[in-house]
Amino acid sequence: TPDGKPALGGTCTNIGCIPSKALLQSSENFEQAGHGFAEHGVRVKGLELDLAQMLKRKDQVVKSSNDGVVYLFKKNKVAFFHGRGSFVKAGADGCEIAVAGAQNETLTAKKVIIATGSSPRALSGAAFDEKLILSNDGALAIPEVPKRLGVIGAGVIGLEMGSVWRRLGSEVTILEALPVFLGAADEQIAREAWKVFSKQGLKIQLGVKITAVRTKKDVTVEYADAQDKEQSAVFDRLIVSIGRIANTEGLNAEGVGLKLERGFVAVDEQCRTNLAGVWAIGDVVRGPMLAHKAEEEGVAVAERIAGQKPHVDFNTIPWVIYTTPEIAWVGKTEQQLKAEGVAYRAGTFPFMANARARALGDTSGLVKFVADAKTDAILGVHIIGAFASELIAEAVVAMEFRASSEDIGMICHAHPSLSEAMKDAALAVDKRALNI
Repeated sequence: TPDGKPALGGTCTNIGCIPSKALLQSSENFEQAGHGFAEHGVRVKGLELDLAQMLKRKDQVVKSSNDGVVYLFKKNKVAFFHGRGSFVKAGADGCEIAVAGAQNETLTAKKVIIATGSSPRALSGAAFDEKLILSNDGALAIPEVPKRLGVIGAGVIGLEMGSVWRRLGSEVTILEALPVFLGAADEQIAREAWKVFSKQGLKIQLGVKITAVRTKKDVTVEYADAQDKEQSAVFDRLIVSIGRIANTEGLNAEGVGLKLERGFVAVDEQCRTNLAGVWAIGDVVRGPMLAHKAEEEGVAVAERIAGQKPHVDFNTIPWVIYTTPEIAWVGKTEQQLKAEGVAYRAGTFPFMANARARALGDTSGLVKFVADAKTDAILGVHIIGAFASELIAEAVVAMEFRASSEDIGMICHAHPSLSEAMKDAALAVDKRALNI
């Protein structure tokens, strides 16, 4: 923490999910006050940005989460040691862990769970200084709104941080190496997102190859564009969000024979490593780098150690991007099903035709269901729109219980509510949508 105390909660709580959502909410409030309230008959004179207070509130939100973890540790009689842990020895009779900190400690345990998380990947030749070249950590604490902000990487972090600072007044340019936008999302959803973000003022360039990054008082980025033409751009700050790498350095993995694969701790389907009694979960192992995926794995491992037989289904882990509009999905995309040769039917429903969305004044986006052509089992659900992060939970429950699209279409949804778009999109799979 800023006052030197242990910051429990990992990346998510301290420099990831939680502070970014706090700034996303605050910046959205600022943009609505400046551009959205008038339509509702609310006029604001003399609107000012107090960035210091906005950042202070973000820090308070983080502290509340930190304090919550401390409380849960105390409640459940969990002791914690502040420092860097590494294996001294590991074997069938247990493990010895050295903790290097203010006070060096040595711990012994029969069962060990590695949950060391991940760190932002730096761009070659452009190390993070958190002043001009920023990771997600520095991007959350810029002391003044940069006039020109560059972002390398149009993934979740790039889009969310780019959105925050655009709302607060930055001219934001996002440079993405891949030739397609949001390649992990359903193509129809990605096209809609591109259209909305471009209209908002995010300048996104695809197929970019960075050739040089130079810093003086500002940051100069030289790159080849999609047509292979040399380009140069100057920014006041540069956020680099090109992925994350697993935190395995310092574990003494080689010393105790802990197997690594492509930089990750190697585990089986049950999160067991090659060492007896040693497990690993979260960003440090294979699979999506999502806090809720790590949480599910952590619970499952604890249950396995206790002799239970839990199961984590990666296919029903939801993905969310907290932009405006939000983007969320679970299961297979349409392009994945085509590539796998799976016969499917798809149904979509636009929020433009949803009464609650009209009342909110936010009708952008749509809901899309894809279902098996023969059995009607839901194979994937994809949403771009207001509160997509909340709506996706219904799809996760449906898929966990092997529901059909007709099952969702036959369930009564409250009116008026955004969730009615889920019902209508499910009905649209069989061309039976009611409200369009």
